[in-house]
Amino acid sequence: MPEIRHPHLLSPLDLGFTTLRNRAVMGSMHTGLEDRFYHYPKLAAYFRERAKGGVGLIVTGGISPNRQGWLLPFGGTLNSVFDLHNHRLVTRAVHEEGGKILMQVLHAGRYGYQPFVVSASAKKAPISLFKPRALTERGIQATIRAFVRCARLAQRAGYDGVEIMGSEGYLLSQFLCQRTNQRSDRWGGSLENRMRLPVEIVRQVRAAVGTNFIVMVRHSVLDLVEGGNTWDEVVLVAQALQAAGATILNTGVGWHEARIPTIVTSVPRAAFASAAARLRQVVSIPVVASNRINMPDEAEALLAAGDVDLVSMARPFLADPEFVNKVAGGRSDEINTCIACNQACLDHTFANRRATCLVNPRAGFETELVYRPAQRRKRIAVVGAGPAGLSAATVAAERGHEVHLYDSSDRIGGQFNWAMQVPGKEEFAQTLRYFGRLLELTGVQLHLGQRVTREALAAEPFDEVVLATGVVPRRPRIPGIDHAKVLGYLDLLQRRVVAGPRVAIIGAGGIGFDIAEFLLHDPAVPLPVPLPHWCAEWGVDLSARAPGGLIPPVVPRPQRQIHLLQRKTSKPGAGLGKTTGWVHRAVLQRNAVQMLSGVDYERIDDDGLHLRIDGQTRLLAVDHVVLCAGQDPLTELMPQANPAQPAPAPHYHRIGGAARAAELDAKRAIREGAELAARL
Repeated sequence: MPEIRHPHLLSPLDLGFTTLRNRAVMGSMHTGLEDRFYHYPKLAAYFRERAKGGVGLIVTGGISPNRQGWLLPFGGTLNSVFDLHNHRLVTRAVHEEGGKILMQVLHAGRYGYQPFVVSASAKKAPISLFKPRALTERGIQATIRAFVRCARLAQRAGYDGVEIMGSEGYLLSQFLCQRTNQRSDRWGGSLENRMRLPVEIVRQVRAAVGTNFIVMVRHSVLDLVEGGNTWDEVVLVAQALQAAGATILNTGVGWHEARIPTIVTSVPRAAFASAAARLRQVVSIPVVASNRINMPDEAEALLAAGDVDLVSMARPFLADPEFVNKVAGGRSDEINTCIACNQACLDHTFANRRATCLVNPRAGFETELVYRPAQRRKRIAVVGAGPAGLSAATVAAERGHEVHLYDSSDRIGGQFNWAMQVPGKEEFAQTLRYFGRLLELTGVQLHLGQRVTREALAAEPFDEVVLATGVVPRRPRIPGIDHAKVLGYLDLLQRRVVAGPRVAIIGAGGIGFDIAEFLLHDPAVPLPVPLPHWCAEWGVDLSARAPGGLIPPVVPRPQRQIHLLQRKTSKPGAGLGKTTGWVHRAVLQRNAVQMLSGVDYERIDDDGLHLRIDGQTRLLAVDHVVLCAGQDPLTELMPQANPAQPAPAPHYHRIGGAARAAELDAKRAIREGAELAARL
């Protein structure tokens, strides 16, 4: 029997009328599958895989109680008995695997991307195109009835309970906070009035569903917006929700319009758990910690200390549905860790695309991307041990093929090894740890420190050759490009050179932003950045003495004078992720980085970088010029095509950067590797 290293995480929780098999909660994430009835078989498969993986309690993506509450036009709604069949596919799948599942009831309020939006007051959200109507007394009563009807239908559909979304700036938050509640009737003004709607919803839902049904409320413990609630108000609301009949209080942090990151990879792990712990001291029902808890050790520590009763890990179950089973089996080193990149989950959601996961492309595609045993065992060479090659090699080996993985470096990871040198991207090391372990488990034969030639590949009896050789940095044609001042971005990330105090970066894409943040980091501050330093930098008061938990940030003294330049006339960083790009821009703006578009580069010489903007010449007297001007595919191993002869075995394939080198794209690389290996 393996040693149980996480006994508190794995211990059951008795709720009186039902028992959760462990303390792990798969928090709510919108996948896009909830919104169309014909996707519910896929949604059922998605949740089945997580329930089979051992998670104690699952919460669905947000389901609206009525049309006004839609997040998107025709979004997922449960307000009719005709919807029950589809939801029963989900609940049956989870229950057959021994799990429990709650349906989240979410009314978007003014966050809705549709013309029927309503709110506490007619105050437009900065993240929506539509100005809401203020709910009338009659509209409020209809909204309460819609929540109750939705909860009763969820009960009929077989859900073990509901989670009422009262956080993140959605409708109930909009009533709770003076920021958005400017009413003068009995639903506004004092806290007693502002909290009347969520409390009344919980009270009436409890009366409708009876005692043997979980009513979890997602309650905001830190709004992180001006006009948010103080800690004393957070506590009073929580106690009122408990008295109204809540079974569990889940904790939410930050509104979607907040200008403080809460879940991106640069946020320290378990950054907001102390707020959940303080809430646990003032209520008598179970409390859930959430946000940036992605590994079992953090979860176990919180539970062992008695700080909370449950731990919500939403995206970690996208990354690895077997998370809990691996913990229970003493195999935590095999967990495919969420790196909080948001690139395939939240960025997809906000782009109205199906959510998945950068490190696990099967997430959300369980019925489509299937790794079936190979019908014939092949001998496969994969050249390049970056993300694309690691994905292809491990999936192919898992299917039963004999796989040889080659790389000229002495370690796996490719450019991930350098990306994780960037402040806030330290989690990338977890992906390499996972793939390293997976190579061992699947039996991939690893050949490091070997630069493979075309002749060497031809000499071996391979059936398939997968080129995942990646990219080479592009050198733009600028007079003086070979000047001593000019550096490649790898020169810096590999610590071959230390940049001077004045730097110009050519290229304002993702790599340019990463290099700027790398150069701005204070070497006296350890990585990952400690929580007190992060809170000071962003102006966060975890005790929430001030409304919303906001305090003046500590404005740093920039480590370097940096110019971030691009030829394009578009906004620098326009291609960055929707949910993370604003964070990177805020860091650079706070550190006085000058971002310039529409730049023509004239020459580089001893004086610095000469350029032209809007017809005006300009000299940047910099110590170094760093090239982040894109990449080119490395394809030297591809055989020369001969139209007169059919392509001989082995068959050659290109994936990742070797196929397309636009921006470094680990999401595409890992997916292409997995999809190719699933076909071979």
